[in-house]
Amino acid sequence: MSTSFTLNGKAVRVDADPSTPLLWTLRDNLAMTGTKFGCGIAACGACTVHLNGQPTRSCVLPVSSVAGQKVTTIEAVGADKVGKAVQAAWIKHDVAQCGYCQSGQIMSATGLLKGNRKPSDADIDAAMAGNVCRCGTYQRIRAAIHDAAKSLA
Repeated sequence: MSTSFTLNGKAVRVDADPSTPLLWTLRDNLAMTGTKFGCGIAACGACTVHLNGQPTRSCVLPVSSVAGQKVTTIEAVGADKVGKAVQAAWIKHDVAQCGYCQSGQIMSATGLLKGNRKPSDADIDAAMAGNVCRCGTYQRIRAAIHDAAKSLA
């Protein structure tokens, strides 16, 4: 069965079982390997993508549920000014250590700043809850989000 949706601004059609998680469709059928598998139960955030502009865990989302919708992955998040600002702040603050979780972290941070250009620490904590960094770079993540917000002001 095929599913059609917009991926990173381009129409795509994939032939995959409708129950296949979007994560595996992105990685295996569409070669979008920046989105990572972490836990498979939507608890760690490594698989975060944007679905119609909202951060969404792709590991538990059946590909059939994105039919006709817009999906953005880490490969295209820097195409707009918010995503570009977040990526620049990540580099400036040397956020990544191992880097495995960072695509999900960046997708969640970008989603936050698209809706709230002046987030408080509490706003950041709420938006980033569920994004696990095993290296513990949470302070740098928060600093990078504040820095990106300032650059967008």
